[in-house]
Amino acid sequence: MGSSIESVTELVTAAVAGNRRAVARLISMVEDGSPYLQRTEQLLMPRTGGAQVIGLTGAPGVGKSTSTSALVGAYRAAGRRVGVLAVDPSSPFTGGALLGDRIRMVEHATDPGVFIRSLATRGSLGGLSTATPQALRVLDAVGFDVVLIETVGVGQAEVDIAALADTTLVLVAPGMGDGVQAAKAGVLEIADVLVVNKADRPGADRTVNELTAMLRMGGAGRGEDDRRPQVVRTVAATGQGVAELVESIEAHRDWLLRTGQLQRRRRRRAVDEISRIAFARLRERIGDLRPGAAIDQLADEVVAGGLDPHTAADRLLDEALAAQAAVGLAAGHTGAVKPTR
Repeated sequence: MGSSIESVTELVTAAVAGNRRAVARLISMVEDGSPYLQRTEQLLMPRTGGAQVIGLTGAPGVGKSTSTSALVGAYRAAGRRVGVLAVDPSSPFTGGALLGDRIRMVEHATDPGVFIRSLATRGSLGGLSTATPQALRVLDAVGFDVVLIETVGVGQAEVDIAALADTTLVLVAPGMGDGVQAAKAGVLEIADVLVVNKADRPGADRTVNELTAMLRMGGAGRGEDDRRPQVVRTVAATGQGVAELVESIEAHRDWLLRTGQLQRRRRRRAVDEISRIAFARLRERIGDLRPGAAIDQLADEVVAGGLDPHTAADRLLDEALAAQAAVGLAAGHTGAVKPTR
C-alpha cells in the first residue's frame, strides 16, 4: 500500500467489503503506529459499535486459548462472524507475538467467518497490547459480530481487559494450587462470568464452592454492578459446558442492555482511550523540550534542594504547553497546515 490518504481510503473500503488481507494490513498499521492511523480511524468510526466484545483472562495454564477456540465454534454454529485478538508476550528479538495463539486455533483457520490475529504486548503491562483497542475497532468496523480478546497469562494487578470488554470471563482451573488464591483481588473482582475450566479434574467441586462462597460474601464483582457473577464449569477441550457458558455470556449481555450498563462501560472505554492518547502526545511534547536542556536545568535545581519535583514537573508542563502554543501561533501566521497524524 502506498503512503497516501487515498490508499488508506481504498484499504478501508476493501476491508469493509470482506478482504481479509486488507483487514490484516489495517491491524498492522495500528501495531506499527502508522502516520495515517488517525485518518484510518476517522473512516472506521461511523461503522463501529455493533460488535459484542468478550474478554478472556486468567493465570497461565487455565485453558484460555482452548476456551477461546470453543467459543469461536459455538458462535460460528449460531451463524455469527467472529474475530479473535490473542495477546501474547513479545519476542525479545523481533518485538512480535511470541506464542502465536493461532496455532492453537488451527481448526478455525480456513473458516472465512473467523479472523484470528496475535498481538504482541511489546512491554505493555495489564495483560493487553497498547494496540488492542484500535485493533478491536478495526474488527468491529468491518462487520464481525463477536470479538474475543484473549489476554496473556495475568496476575492479580493485570486487569485492563475489564475496561475494554463488554463481558469479562475470568478462567480458573482446579489442581493449580488454591483456586481462590489464583483468582482473588483485582482479577476476581473484574469477572462478569467465572469459568472453572478443566472441571473434569479432581478438586473442581472445591474450586466452585470456594468461588461461590466468596461471591456470596460480596468479595467480587464490579463496583457499579448489582449483578453477582455466575460460576460456570467447563471442559473446553471436549466442549463440555460451553453451551452453558454461552448462555451465561448472553444473559450478562441482556442485563447490560436492560440496565444501560453497556453504554456506561463503553463510555468509560472511550474516556480511557482518549486519556491514553492525550497523555502519549503530551509526553511527546515534553520530549521536545529535552534538546533545550529545560529538564536538565530543573533536575539540577531539584538535586540542589532549591526545587521540589512536583513544582519542577509543573514548570516542565507549562513550558511544553507554551512551546506548543507558540508553534500553533506561528503556523497560523504563516498559513502552514499541521499534517494529520
